[in-house]
Amino acid sequence: MNISVLIPCHNEEKSVRKCLESVLSQTRKPDQIVVVNDASTDRTAQILKSFGRKIKIVELKTHSGGKSYAQHEGLFHVKGEVLVTTDSDSYLEPHFLERVERAFENRETAAFAGYVRSTRDNWLTSCRELDYALGQNLHKKAQSNIGYLYVIPGCAGAFRTKMFKKTIKFEHDTLTEDLDFTYKLHKAGQKVVYDDRAICYTQDPNNLKAFVNQTRRWYAGGWQNLFKHIGLVKKQPQAAMELSFAYIEGTVFAGLLFALPFINPRLYFSLMAVSMGIISIFAIYSARKSNRWDTLPSIFLMPMIYYIQAYIFFEQFVSVALIGQKNLTWYQPERSLAVQ
Repeated sequence: MNISVLIPCHNEEKSVRKCLESVLSQTRKPDQIVVVNDASTDRTAQILKSFGRKIKIVELKTHSGGKSYAQHEGLFHVKGEVLVTTDSDSYLEPHFLERVERAFENRETAAFAGYVRSTRDNWLTSCRELDYALGQNLHKKAQSNIGYLYVIPGCAGAFRTKMFKKTIKFEHDTLTEDLDFTYKLHKAGQKVVYDDRAICYTQDPNNLKAFVNQTRRWYAGGWQNLFKHIGLVKKQPQAAMELSFAYIEGTVFAGLLFALPFINPRLYFSLMAVSMGIISIFAIYSARKSNRWDTLPSIFLMPMIYYIQAYIFFEQFVSVALIGQKNLTWYQPERSLAVQ
């Protein structure tokens, strides 16, 4: 099979070179690399040109305003049977495409989700790495076992190209197109596989302002997609169960964080102790597995992170569900030269 890699970028001079080098250094070489330069105003264009014929560059003269628009333009140039999507602020471990090819040898496989890790930077990216460890080593594995993977990461996903063009398409009506894609796959009854050995490193926000903006985008997109695809709950028991955990349990947990200290302080501190114990177990497991011992001190900062996330979870519910705001503005944080 032929594998194409699609990478959208806008002002990514600090990270796009490492991204492309990681794709070109794969043990299973890509058959095509399509990079969409979304009207960058920095040195991105010059860096892309330095790769010569190794990549196909699609130049957009005016900034599209969003990642999904850039991906849409790039899709017209994709020739491979399998389409791998990643981001220009991310890079792939050398065996990523090899794992993708192995997954798609099964003709029933329609889409693929890899394992996302945060690049090493500061305490905030360490907290995000702990969040990823919990989400992927616990929740995502459970989702895979029941046949309902909640989201294919935009920086670590792969699809059968023909199926993608026919079934998924780009509608540009949510802030999280990767979640929208996954809902559509489940609606169509397509098989999605998860491989935690296909690893992608991504740059996460390294300051609170950018962290809050990223979390707002994720939660706003989550609520947008839930209401867009709510009919899926009626048709698929796995979807009903998983979405109940994600939203009903999420709402209860977020509410308890704010209300329980006033209702029953003793119970609150007991539950927090249990929660910290669980976080610590998974943090140690993840640190050992990935050799990221720098994440362990961030365990004690996770309660603060959970409060920030709980507040934004409610904030975006009010914004999207109650007020009906249609904010589709893409926020791009400032990049750094973070390394793993």
